[in-house]
Amino acid sequence: MTTFIFDVLKDLKAKYSNFSELTFIVPSKRAGLFLKHQLPEVIKQTAFSPLILSIEEFVEDLSQLRNISNTELLFEFYNSYTELTNESQRDSFETFSKWAQILLQDFNEIDRYLIQPHKIFDYLTAIKEIESDHWSIEKNQTDFIKNYLAFWNKLYNYYTHFTETLTKKQIGYQGLIYRKAEENTNSYIKNNPNKLHIFLGFNALNTAETNIIQELLENKMAEIYWDIDASFFNNNNHDAGLFIRQHKNRWKYFKNHSFNWLGDHYSKPKNIAMFGIPKNIGQAKYIGSILKNLQHNNPSLQNTAVVLGDENLLIPVLNSMPKNIEALNITMGFPLKSIPLASLFESLFHLHKTASKTFYYKDVVKIISHEYIKPLLAHNNTEETLSINEIIDQNNLVYLSTSKLKEIAPKSINIIDLLFSNWNKSVELALENCINLILAIKQHLIKNNSDNLLPLEYLYRFNVLFNEVIRLNAQNPHINNISTLYNVYKELLSAETLDFQGEPLQGLQIMGMLESRVLDFETVIISSVNEGILPSGKTQNSFIPFDVKIENHLPTYKEKDAVYTYHFYRLLQRAKNIYILYNTEADVLTGGEKSRFVTQLELEGQHNIYHKIIAPKVPVILPKLNEIEKTADLQKQLKQLAEKGFSPSSLTNYIRNPIDFYHQSILKIREHNDVEETVAANTLGTVVHNTLEDFYKPLIGEVLTVETITQLKPKIDQRVSHHFKNEYKQGDITTGKNLIIYEIAKRYISNFLDLEIREIQSGNTIKILAIEANNEIEIDIPELKFPVRLKGIVDRVDLYNDMIRIIDYKTGKVEQTQVQITHWEDLCSDYKKYSKSFQVLTYAYMMHASQNLPLPIKAGIISFKNLKSGCLNFIKKGEGKQGNSSLIDNDILRDFEKELKKLIIEICNPQINFIEKEV
Repeated sequence: MTTFIFDVLKDLKAKYSNFSELTFIVPSKRAGLFLKHQLPEVIKQTAFSPLILSIEEFVEDLSQLRNISNTELLFEFYNSYTELTNESQRDSFETFSKWAQILLQDFNEIDRYLIQPHKIFDYLTAIKEIESDHWSIEKNQTDFIKNYLAFWNKLYNYYTHFTETLTKKQIGYQGLIYRKAEENTNSYIKNNPNKLHIFLGFNALNTAETNIIQELLENKMAEIYWDIDASFFNNNNHDAGLFIRQHKNRWKYFKNHSFNWLGDHYSKPKNIAMFGIPKNIGQAKYIGSILKNLQHNNPSLQNTAVVLGDENLLIPVLNSMPKNIEALNITMGFPLKSIPLASLFESLFHLHKTASKTFYYKDVVKIISHEYIKPLLAHNNTEETLSINEIIDQNNLVYLSTSKLKEIAPKSINIIDLLFSNWNKSVELALENCINLILAIKQHLIKNNSDNLLPLEYLYRFNVLFNEVIRLNAQNPHINNISTLYNVYKELLSAETLDFQGEPLQGLQIMGMLESRVLDFETVIISSVNEGILPSGKTQNSFIPFDVKIENHLPTYKEKDAVYTYHFYRLLQRAKNIYILYNTEADVLTGGEKSRFVTQLELEGQHNIYHKIIAPKVPVILPKLNEIEKTADLQKQLKQLAEKGFSPSSLTNYIRNPIDFYHQSILKIREHNDVEETVAANTLGTVVHNTLEDFYKPLIGEVLTVETITQLKPKIDQRVSHHFKNEYKQGDITTGKNLIIYEIAKRYISNFLDLEIREIQSGNTIKILAIEANNEIEIDIPELKFPVRLKGIVDRVDLYNDMIRIIDYKTGKVEQTQVQITHWEDLCSDYKKYSKSFQVLTYAYMMHASQNLPLPIKAGIISFKNLKSGCLNFIKKGEGKQGNSSLIDNDILRDFEKELKKLIIEICNPQINFIEKEV
């Protein structure tokens, strides 16, 4: 396959013997590299290389202006804006930068297409006045209306002042550089009459480029080579040839000179395959599969290109590459914003954007746990990151101050200052913190220099970036808060990339669509051929309305689509093997339907196209419940647990899910106690239990009276607050949901005391026998050859009208149906229905065995969310004609004991594994 560049060089060789005197101008630096590579194939003798420039470099040289970054332009533009705008009407730099970005794009377009500024800005002002004639001509205009109209009236003044300032400083944006270059063309021609320029591979040209090239052509100082196929050029409806048809028809030069060239490569046989694949990752994986197959016939993948329609696919594609690729070149850079260090500064700016003396614990943990910060907080094998995390969890610290962090990690005071201090005192101090933090990380990394070459490169690039921010702010002190600083930082960061090392001319080439200009490959894989990507679709990010653009011959989405059409079809022209991939899944933002280019290729019918929808192989993974075999070691642990004692909650835990019992009771795995931002249900329960224990423990052995209970009420506030401090540690209960939960706790206690008063006033006598009674008994199970104990704490035992009651407090809602049973064999089968019954019966069984309580007794639950039902006593529902009974006697305990022993035998049975239940 011969490339377009090689054909051009061959044609020039026949005309010119000395290439060193030529100046080649190409659409991109990448194209220049390939051009330089192919020169030796045409020039057989030793010679000086000709000058090869990208169009941007050539125009910049012609204009005598230096191109500056978008961020620097914003600072310069704000200087002009402040000079022309009254201080009272002036936007802050942060607000200004949001609309100024759009206006700068419009200035750029106006200059590139050589539109007379006063003409278009006057036109825009007139339109706004017409649009607003219903209120703009009113006598009593509001300040908003006046400011709105004044803005449009000032656009020309903004433009004039801004461009004049830039020109004086010999700097500019792309459009201004093009305008000045066009103005300087005649003097350039006079000063360089013998210079010959070769333009090759251009398509869509702006007015300035058109004028410059035509001037050089008319003065016999240039030749131009177009890369267009006759199939597109001769079809007036085909957008791939739209611009080049216009150039041929409108340029005077082509009336008397030949048009180079119309090719006929597209009509030659091609292998075109289209694949619809769900999601971006699916495309990346399939690209890897295609490359693996291609390696069978072309191991080095020479003359093969992967063109990414969506450049965000770069990392997934790299991760999907076959492992044995010998040579690889990536023309696009790796975005600096995607490296780990960027996430650190993102977190720091997020933390400090809003000035505060305290910091949210999750933000703090995120920063101190970052891979670049964690080592800085390690001293003599102790990690202060862990210390901070532990103290946050233990003390329930939702917000932390810098002084608190220093108190927790005294050896890391300097690093904590860099991360958390002085950010909001001034922007200069914040930037100084960033630079010093980079230096601190560097000092750590250079200890093991050879293993940290890439992280050190990251650090260097961020150091350069922050130094640039410092320079910009020193020259134009417009950054006055962290939020503005963050926006400037993001703007600079978005433009920064890390270059990949690779073989620029060997093996597989990975590039974006624009980088493929002028380049030809035998095998091409194009990804993300979807609407909204290829082509990019309608985007109206401009102050200039659509009709005004048409009136002034400015490009619209129609021309933008034609640019993409040309790039897409030009890639196909000389290629023999073409793989087109598109996403079949609709995307929320881009719509996601396959590109019109896919449909167009099919409808043209010029080539046989293999079209297939690819679905990833998704293995059917049947849900498998965990099963733990009771090994000899596990049986030994079960014996030890039985000897220490099973608690009622551990037994109900087994009923709920044996695997949970295994994790918590055997392996001793507990859930991590996260910081409670909102008081958890178990914390509320503990506070209520402990408060009632305080109130009732001094009353053991006493008969309750209305006066006794009434005297407890004034103490509620103090005791609840005390226990919240103990359980919720340093968590805040003075605001929000926590304040509501705090008040609920007090209300629960108060309502319970009211219930006690009503019971006493109704003539009932209540005598407190025990509070938080600790019980431990041994039960005889002949089938097990080792001792088995039960242990547990009973919330309350009282004598209610001569009937002993065993009471368990529950702060959640419990209904009577949850404390009753009909068939004993159901007791250990359904956790949700019978766990409460099992629990109170276990307490009754233990209390009877340990205290030798006289039977019958009652056992029940007091639910603080269902206090109106009073004490919900356990009920054994009768079968057949038998009545219900709430009394627990020997028969009840005997029947319960059978089920209890059966459960414990199952737990300890080596033949029955712990099998997970679907909960």
